[in-house]
Amino acid sequence: MLDIRFIRENAELVAEKAKQKGFDVNISKLLEVDKKWKSILEDLEAARSFRNEFAKQKGKTDVELRAEAKKLRGKIKGLEARLKSVEEERFKLLKAVPNMPADDVPIGTTEADSVVTKEWGEKSRFDFEPKNHWEIAETRGLIDKERAAKVAGSRFAYVMGDLVKLQFALIQFALEVLTNEETLKKIIQEFEIKNVSSKPFVPVLPPAMARTDVYEATGRLNREEQTYKIEDGDLWLNASAEHTLAPMFMREILNEKDMPLRYVGYTTAFRREAGTYGKDMEGVLRLHQFDKLEMESFTLPEDGMNEHLFMIAIQEYLMQQLKLPYHVLNKCTADIGFPNARGVDIEVWLPGQNKYRETHTADFISDFQAEGTQTRVKTTNGIVYVYNNDATAFAMGRTLIAIIENYQTAGGKVGIPTVLRPYMGGQLAI
Repeated sequence: MLDIRFIRENAELVAEKAKQKGFDVNISKLLEVDKKWKSILEDLEAARSFRNEFAKQKGKTDVELRAEAKKLRGKIKGLEARLKSVEEERFKLLKAVPNMPADDVPIGTTEADSVVTKEWGEKSRFDFEPKNHWEIAETRGLIDKERAAKVAGSRFAYVMGDLVKLQFALIQFALEVLTNEETLKKIIQEFEIKNVSSKPFVPVLPPAMARTDVYEATGRLNREEQTYKIEDGDLWLNASAEHTLAPMFMREILNEKDMPLRYVGYTTAFRREAGTYGKDMEGVLRLHQFDKLEMESFTLPEDGMNEHLFMIAIQEYLMQQLKLPYHVLNKCTADIGFPNARGVDIEVWLPGQNKYRETHTADFISDFQAEGTQTRVKTTNGIVYVYNNDATAFAMGRTLIAIIENYQTAGGKVGIPTVLRPYMGGQLAI
């Protein structure tokens, strides 16, 4: 959440930036309720203070003292009830306010207003008409959506055979990069990232579910479009691994000497994909269930932006090692998301679809999530909120799509990127 003190001092700016992100929030109403909350709190604190001094009063009979004590208890109880009610309304209005976008985020109303900042690699060329990934994979028995639909409905798939081996090769490759300090030092040097640690990432298998209060604290709970709720329970399925990585230090105070804390989490993710029916129905691009390897970090405030740039560099390194052509997109205000201060996508070229499609996202969250999760760090200058960053290492389905379409052969096979062959016993193609 945004700091209420910041909102009080920058009401017009917060309202303007929220509108740029596509969120209709009532800042005037929030400040009105906040003022009411402060007034009740002051009255309550004064009544409690008077209660503490009440017993010291002299010159009154026991009957008078008991009568006044009863009246005072009633007043305090009434103020506490009013405070709770107003506090709930205040919190509801406050958590509806999105994070402030960073200064270099393009202002826009649709994803078309995002800006390409870099292109890498040459688009794949073939001496035959390239096919879509689903034409290749379904023909070769690597994807079976028809049988999956019998079991779970549309937007599910059986991923099979060598495609499964290729997915686990991607996982092993990424983990080797992210847990190797020398490789991370190389990335920092090659991409000229300043003032960033080369501390490795710790692999994690995080929970695939979170309670409502925890999910809401991260600013990621999207009931209408994205998130599945467990029936008859206070649990939601995660829609990406960072959704349960971000709150792992909820209500804790971390040590400055341990920063940054970096994790790479692997989990199956679940998304309703509401509003997308009829869109990307073929293949495994947009499923209700998919697997992701996700980076999450907790840093000191002054290191937050450099950490964001470092994660983007890691994403680029992974794609370059796979020799997949891509471009980098600085996402506009309407496309970066509720808790984000900045968002960058990497989109890979898909020759079978003749377009770029997203494979990676990097989210700079600043202290927005930490205020919600109450994750802080003790520094020499006092206790402050940490800064969160999250970024895709590999979204498995989309990376498999990119490999299938860019490494396809005229005979319908798929070459294996050189960097992945050691993890597949030297196999050259599937």
